[in-house]
Amino acid sequence: MFKWFGLPLLCLLVLQQVACQSVNQPQFNGPLEDKTFYVEEGRLTTQYLYQFTFGPPVKSLRLTGDKDGVIEISQKDWVLYVSGSLDWEVKKVYNLQLEGLDANGNRVKGPYSITINVEDINDNPPQFGQAKYTGKVRQNSRPGKPFVYVSATDRDDPSTPHAQLSYSIDQYFPNHYKEMLFQINNVTGAISITSAGARYLDPSKENTFTLVVGVNDMGGQSVNSFGSITDVEVTVLENIWKSPPLVTILENRTEAHPFAIAQVQWNDPGAKYEIASKEKPPTNLPFMVDSNGTVYVTKPLDREEKDMYSFFVFAKDEEGFPLAVPVTVNVSVQDINDNPPVCDNALTKFEVQENEAAGNLIGTLRASDRDEKGSINSRLYFNIVDQHPKVPVDNLFRIELGTGTVHLLKAALNKQVVSNYSLKVEVTDPVFRTVCDVQISVIDINDRIPIFEKSDYGTVVLQEDDPVGTIIMEIQATDADHPFTGSSEIVYIIKKGDPDNTFSIVTDLKTNKGYVTISKPLDFETTPVYNLTINATNPEPLVAGVHYNSSSVAYLSVKVRDVDEAPVFNRTTYSVDRHENVSVGNLVMTAMAFDPEGDQIRYALKDNHRNWLRIDPLNGTIYTAAPLDRETEHAYMVQIVATEQTRAAQSSTAKLILNVKDVNDNPPRLAMDFVFFCHPLQGNETAKLEVTDPDVYSFIPKFTYSLMGGNTIQNNWNVSKLDGRYAYISPKNLNLEENVYVVPIKINDNGRPPMEGVVYLTVNLCKCVEQRCFIEIEREHHFPTVGMAIGILFAVFAVIGLILGIVFYRLKRKKENEQKASRTNALNPNELKNLT
Repeated sequence: MFKWFGLPLLCLLVLQQVACQSVNQPQFNGPLEDKTFYVEEGRLTTQYLYQFTFGPPVKSLRLTGDKDGVIEISQKDWVLYVSGSLDWEVKKVYNLQLEGLDANGNRVKGPYSITINVEDINDNPPQFGQAKYTGKVRQNSRPGKPFVYVSATDRDDPSTPHAQLSYSIDQYFPNHYKEMLFQINNVTGAISITSAGARYLDPSKENTFTLVVGVNDMGGQSVNSFGSITDVEVTVLENIWKSPPLVTILENRTEAHPFAIAQVQWNDPGAKYEIASKEKPPTNLPFMVDSNGTVYVTKPLDREEKDMYSFFVFAKDEEGFPLAVPVTVNVSVQDINDNPPVCDNALTKFEVQENEAAGNLIGTLRASDRDEKGSINSRLYFNIVDQHPKVPVDNLFRIELGTGTVHLLKAALNKQVVSNYSLKVEVTDPVFRTVCDVQISVIDINDRIPIFEKSDYGTVVLQEDDPVGTIIMEIQATDADHPFTGSSEIVYIIKKGDPDNTFSIVTDLKTNKGYVTISKPLDFETTPVYNLTINATNPEPLVAGVHYNSSSVAYLSVKVRDVDEAPVFNRTTYSVDRHENVSVGNLVMTAMAFDPEGDQIRYALKDNHRNWLRIDPLNGTIYTAAPLDRETEHAYMVQIVATEQTRAAQSSTAKLILNVKDVNDNPPRLAMDFVFFCHPLQGNETAKLEVTDPDVYSFIPKFTYSLMGGNTIQNNWNVSKLDGRYAYISPKNLNLEENVYVVPIKINDNGRPPMEGVVYLTVNLCKCVEQRCFIEIEREHHFPTVGMAIGILFAVFAVIGLILGIVFYRLKRKKENEQKASRTNALNPNELKNLT
């Protein structure tokens, strides 16, 4: 056993011994010259920096300057070393001089400048400026407006993450709500209320809160960061920024304007007030507000123009930003009696039959008043002040004082004596008076019935597809009563034979001719024949003893001729949702169509350009025919064609919209797959990485990141999460050479199901000019050195290998997906061959 394992064990012991010795040996050596070193603070062990070599006439070295008892040079082997711990917070730079001395101690070389820069480590926790903070906030304040600031400092180097501070509210007391009432700006330390705080904070319920505010260095992004906490005592004050009570103003006020009508007040002094219209689009308002929050009306108001105003008053800070939500001022304009009554018509006309009985209603005079409805200002009184002619007697008519209804007072009308009466009616409100004109026409009594010119209009034949509105027959009846009155006007009514009101009859008022018209679509399959019975009547009732008879009745037969019609779908548009991972052969829907003539129908799909669907031609059932992909098309639209199986082969179409719902089937990827850092590294470089995901239900807030590869990748680079969409990459090894590096990063979206992928980030470590990579252009006739050529060749091989790796990876994923779809989606082994 020792024979086989002895040699490797011996090698390990030798390596360990060399490693232990190298800790106590200088890393570099060289001649006397100006030198600059970087030493990390806080190291307790001796740190060897440099070994100086020299020859005659130099026999020894002398070190002077800021040695502070911890920086020495060995007189034995001329090694510069640090013997104690340095502290960046105490001293950041040590400036020394090195001289070469001859055998007599005289300087023969130098002095040379030796600069030692102390590098900061994170060895100081942040400290708040106060042990406790206090703040006051008003109820209903604007969310996001700071009411108190906390501040902390960190003694570490502010140019590094060691002193980058991040604030947070760790908890607060009491906490009776599921939502956070307070929030803090993690950079500035500004504390404000949230939207929930604006809703829930109420000093009558809870007027004091204690916030536990934390601060962490390293930007709060590292588990190794230092932190501190402090308490913030918050007092909730009552909100005096409230809407004033309803303001009432009499219209057309005569005193000097503007005058004050309301007062608003912000919680603190110094606010600026502004008025804004609530209406859309905004209107000019007859109001203003001064610097004290006093609201004025600027001109007399007219209630008949606008009876209610509602507008906003804003309180703003010095920069013009609202301090809170605006308050509303409501102004009601009160009515005064400033409008006379108005006749609705210049001349109101009534008709009355000459045999009208005394007391019967003739009509109602309409008048109105623009003053407020229901108030005493708009109450109207009616009175007849004149009748012309006064034949056979005066006061034939009476009008109701409060309603304006006109009645026949005396039964003494005779059309042969007087056919028209004119009345003057006085309409008054409590202040104004108006006279309205009324004309009453005495009309003949309805003692004659309409008589059809013929009782049977025969049969009319119609096509099933004749359009609505077609006139199919003209009919005529006459009436011997006085022309152009309600006694002679004829109204035609289809009494029988048309239960669905498929036809209608319109009367020409000048000729009393009737036009029978199609009013609804005809359907041979439902009703092939209509036998219509038509009655002719008058709007006015017949006098006693006179009745309608068979002379006022006519007959018309309508036959509907069948027309071959295309199939009809039960819906013109179908919309169906399916997830993109449904198996091939999954039922989508069943289209339903029928042929009015009862012919057999066959179904087909049109515009099925991706061949995602297939349809059963006999029953219209639609299935998936191929895997769906929402990222290719999320609303897949096809036409469903229904064709009757006759010689005419008429067809109709309906639209199917297949809404493809997303599933988490795509791994995250980088929006840009290359970054650069400037060489040499300084220790504070970071680059932001943006991640995208084509899935609609993106799990970006839950993305996690990790480095892949061996120890070299892990030792050289660091990836940290900024938030879901972004991450930071930074070099961990500050001694990296100028080169192009490929860093594999695994990103997991933690979705359902989770998807992860490995992305390859190209990192160019290059010389920079103005924070951009500098590419040196070789002069003419200069050729690359052997080392340069080998470097270029290796870089080309690396890029080609990266491209081939990505291509093979994607081909492998595509093949796996196709095999998976083939295994899970086919209904039977032969089905995929038949999909179209």
